[in-house]
Amino acid sequence: MSLNIATLLRESTLRFPGKAALIHDGDVLTYAELWTQVQRLAGSLRAIGLSPGQHVALMLPNTPAFPVAYYAAQLIGCPVVPLNTMLKADEITYHLNDSDSHVLIAGAAMRGEALAAWHRAPKCPLFIACGGDEMAPELAAESDGKKAFAWTPLLQDVPLYCDLYPSTPEDTAVIIYTSGTTGRPKGAELSQFNLFYNAAYILQLPLSFPSHDIVGLLALPLFHSFGQTALQNAVLLAGGTLVLQTRFDAHATATLIEQHRVNYFAGVPTMYYALLHAHGISPAMLSSLRFCLCGGAAMPEEVIKRFDATFGLDMIEAYGLSETSPVATMNPINGGKRIGSIGRPIWGVEARLVDAGGDIVTTANTRGEICIKGHNVMKGYYNRPEATSEVLQDGWFHTGDIAERDDDGFYRIVDRKKDLIIRGGFNIYPREIEEILYAHTAVMEAAVVGLPHPSHGEEVHAFIVLRPGCQATSAELVHYCQSHLATYKYPRHIKILPQLPKGPTGKILKRALRDSHGAVL
Repeated sequence: MSLNIATLLRESTLRFPGKAALIHDGDVLTYAELWTQVQRLAGSLRAIGLSPGQHVALMLPNTPAFPVAYYAAQLIGCPVVPLNTMLKADEITYHLNDSDSHVLIAGAAMRGEALAAWHRAPKCPLFIACGGDEMAPELAAESDGKKAFAWTPLLQDVPLYCDLYPSTPEDTAVIIYTSGTTGRPKGAELSQFNLFYNAAYILQLPLSFPSHDIVGLLALPLFHSFGQTALQNAVLLAGGTLVLQTRFDAHATATLIEQHRVNYFAGVPTMYYALLHAHGISPAMLSSLRFCLCGGAAMPEEVIKRFDATFGLDMIEAYGLSETSPVATMNPINGGKRIGSIGRPIWGVEARLVDAGGDIVTTANTRGEICIKGHNVMKGYYNRPEATSEVLQDGWFHTGDIAERDDDGFYRIVDRKKDLIIRGGFNIYPREIEEILYAHTAVMEAAVVGLPHPSHGEEVHAFIVLRPGCQATSAELVHYCQSHLATYKYPRHIKILPQLPKGPTGKILKRALRDSHGAVL
């Protein structure tokens, strides 16, 4: 039995060849045109030396190039490694080396950092420049066996690649990097079936319109599993139309919704918060919307109520993680949702709560760690058997999130087991930032925590103790972090303290920092 996620695009092309598949900046790609580009790039990837099973790293924004590269890689049997477009060179190098990526495809805006990283990644011999000056001198072939290519020629006058690689349902389709709850980012291996069924589930919902009439707005980053599954794969599987927005902007988003009569929007809480509060966005601009899905972080109840009341909508909150492809639970649509709840497990998925001792929680409204089991759970973390065994036990994925379940089986997230920070839907692990801070010559001690933020959910705060005799200002340390970390990671607020609170063993008490600075998470 074979299953290749590129099949969803091929089959929609057979059904709707002349229909708009992608719209971006006023340009339209029909299904036939999109599939042709996918086949041409697939042929070029094979021609430059890529073989089935080798990994393709994508550092591309929300433009047609992402789905073209994504499905081309799947077509020839190569797992995709989507990379956050805001990563810096050191971070990209880590991801390329850790994922054993064989080729890096990077957009013009990311090229400087991407090229710097590629030169330091010995196991990644191929680079493809997409957009901008694709023939720039710095893209000349390397003498050490590395070769760089321009995107445009790879799509021109190239024979179509027509042989769909016979992937099995269990073959890895995508490796999504997640900060998780321990250590450096880890690559969650998602199978062909993980992704295919999670996208198909969206189409099984009782929508108020035929699934092939979906017009979805993709403002979520495509390097994130939420954007890939709930929008890219789901909409193209349906034979709908996907409107790509390179960067979310509330007023621009509302304008695109109005212009293209978008009826399906999925986003993280910060997006809904911005749409609700941005000046000049009227209910009429969003009047075409029929289905709004929210995930990525907990949504304040008051925001849901105000958004629904303002725009006459029924926002549906769901829950999941990169490791669960990502959708694991969802509220009912067309009535029955419970505000403040993440809903119940989707079809074929089980959820349960376990206490600190590992026993199953059976009493309603009692806290425990939420664990997920089902067709959506990842295969494991790439090349990390120990990390995998820590979170995958007897098929149950331990999320690290603390939840309660009511008498009707609805779950509500109440806390996080570890110190993971979720800023605007992005996972941030404090240790990575602390390591950067500790590398600064003036820093003696550092602790990073997340504090509540009205639009981002949480903001990154760092607390510093300087070395005796050393000088540094908060602004200088913020700038230092900004130069070493992706935009969404660096701390916006750094406070210099004479000492950090510590317990009897000398461990820094992060909760004490949160408490003393006006918020308890």
